[in-house]
Amino acid sequence: MTNSIALPCDGCGQIASAEHLVRRLQRLEWTTRYRPVHINTLLLGAFSPVEEKDFLYSPGGEFHGEAALLLEALGMPTTGRGADSVQAEFQRAGFFLTHVLECPLEKESKRESESPTVIAQRLPAVAVRIRRSLKPKRVVLISQALAPVLEEIQTSKLGCPVVLDLGKPFRFDGPAPEHAVARLREALAAAAAD
Repeated sequence: MTNSIALPCDGCGQIASAEHLVRRLQRLEWTTRYRPVHINTLLLGAFSPVEEKDFLYSPGGEFHGEAALLLEALGMPTTGRGADSVQAEFQRAGFFLTHVLECPLEKESKRESESPTVIAQRLPAVAVRIRRSLKPKRVVLISQALAPVLEEIQTSKLGCPVVLDLGKPFRFDGPAPEHAVARLREALAAAAAD
C-alpha cells in the first residue's frame, strides 16, 4: 500500500497533487529560461492561466489568451515566428511576467469564491520576492482579480512604482481585454518617456 502525502505548493499555496507539482516545476523551468537579468517592467497577474497556450513562456509556439494580449500590447508580433524568438524578444526588452499564484486555481469555481483570500495570503511572499529578487523598475498589474488587494500591493514597499489603469489594475482578464491592451500600450509609452 502506498501512502501519499498532500503538500502545499510553493508557487500558489494550494494543497497539491503530484501532477500539480510536476506541472508547477515545468512552468517554472520555462519561465526561468526567459527571466531577464535586469527587469524593467514586471507584469503581475493574479494566477497563472489554466491552458498552456495562454501561458506566455510555454514552448508550444501558439500564443492565445493572456499571452497573446500581452504581446499585442507590447507591440511584439508573433505571426510566422517561433515561440523561442518571441520569448527572447520579450526578455531582451526587459519584460517579465509572473503571477501572485504561479499555478492555476484547481477548480474554476474557486476563481470567484476563493481567489481574493488565496491571493491575499500569497501577497506578502510575492512582495518580498519582487523587492529582494526580481527588483523591477516598475510593476504593472494586469488582472482585475488583484483589485481587492490593490491597497496592500501599493503599501507593500515593492521598491518601484506600480503602474495602474486609472487607479485600477489593467483588466486583461476582464470582459473587454482589448481596451486594456490599448491602455497598457499608452501607459508603457508614457513610463518610457519619463
